Amino acid sequence: MVSIDLNSDLGESFGPWPMGDDSAMLDLVSSANIACGFHAGDPAGILSVIREAMSRRVVIGAHVGYRDLVGFGRRAMEPSSAELIGDVIYQIGALQGLAKAAGTSIHYVKPHGALYNTIANDARQASDVIAAIKAIDPELTLLALAGAPIVQQARQAGLRVVCEAFADRAYSADGSLVNRRLPGAVIHDPEVIAKRMLRLVKDRVIESIDGVEITIEADSICIHGDNATSVATARVLKEAFIANGVHIASFIPGVNGGGRE
Repeated sequence: MVSIDLNSDLGESFGPWPMGDDSAMLDLVSSANIACGFHAGDPAGILSVIREAMSRRVVIGAHVGYRDLVGFGRRAMEPSSAELIGDVIYQIGALQGLAKAAGTSIHYVKPHGALYNTIANDARQASDVIAAIKAIDPELTLLALAGAPIVQQARQAGLRVVCEAFADRAYSADGSLVNRRLPGAVIHDPEVIAKRMLRLVKDRVIESIDGVEITIEADSICIHGDNATSVATARVLKEAFIANGVHIASFIPGVNGGGRE
């Protein structure tokens, strides 16, 4: 049976300002990337999402980012290595503490936004994030952009890496994500998304924004949770996978039906 993980960025509401529908999304995904307070999220909200994820047997991971609440973590930054290592350790530690209070634990780390895109190719910042993960818990899995240099860099450093693709993002011919500022960078039609992701899962192929077919080896698919169509997209995608014999399961062995390498 073909299997794939569905993940989404959750826990990003801040006080009275909601961001997405975490409860609805948790009914559809197998992994939850939970904000750690630097780009979004507040402790009470984060704890609530952790508890909801736990009740649904959804695997949780730390969604670490730059210290950038105003920019939602989507602004490029150049922290020193000491700053970045400390910030990533701090965020993972905060989520670990909240998870422990809820009676569960975190299993992986997925960087957010600008940090995610930067470390895909920036060896120095990638090395800092890798070092931070290894320092706090080398058993944590890193969720990273399929085909990016960080995948091999992290594996050589001894981390387990799972590669992911993005359901609602357009790709360039080189396998990178199209910049959000450009037209067509974000795909909104659930049916188009489902068709693209089915082909990705079954054939490992996706069509870039300029019509070039590229190969992407991914074991997890991200559905962004911070827009109005997120839940509808996730529902259509999940239904399409089930209808076509694709099993949805976490990439973490032994958790929520996980075990895929």
